[in-house]
Amino acid sequence: MYRRNTEAYKATIIIVKKPLNYRLKILKEKLGGVLMKLKVAFVCVHNSCRSQMAEGWAKKLGSDVLEVYSAGTEDYHEVKPRAVEVMEEAGVDMSEHYPKLLSDIPEEVDILITMGCNVVCPFVPCKHSEDWSLTDPSGGSVEEFRKIRDIIKEKVEDLTKRVKNKEI
Repeated sequence: MYRRNTEAYKATIIIVKKPLNYRLKILKEKLGGVLMKLKVAFVCVHNSCRSQMAEGWAKKLGSDVLEVYSAGTEDYHEVKPRAVEVMEEAGVDMSEHYPKLLSDIPEEVDILITMGCNVVCPFVPCKHSEDWSLTDPSGGSVEEFRKIRDIIKEKVEDLTKRVKNKEI
């Protein structure tokens, strides 16, 4: 317990008397922005390729502002080995990634990104959604995987920038 004459006690009293938004701002500064992370979910049909790459890039490039998830609408047995391979080439480790279903991630997110699977996703409550309309490289050459990997990186960089600039 603080003594009434200490600086810490006086600072605590000052903060408690301030409005909630001011107190949240102080907490954010003290916690290094932890309170400002937005939940983002990258969703595809199988969660085996594009959404996995997006999760990998977002964790690498946007972990300071994003809490990252990926999921699929249908069950699948593995992350595509070529997706893991091309991400490894770019310095993103996906060796521990595995396909997840929508039921494995939070029921509500701030940002929902669909990969362009030409299917109607089940309703996921969110504040912002986008469809990235990405071609599925599954069954294609390693070059096709690299091309999609690089497009996803650019999109994740842009998403992270917009979040940091409070555009989302």
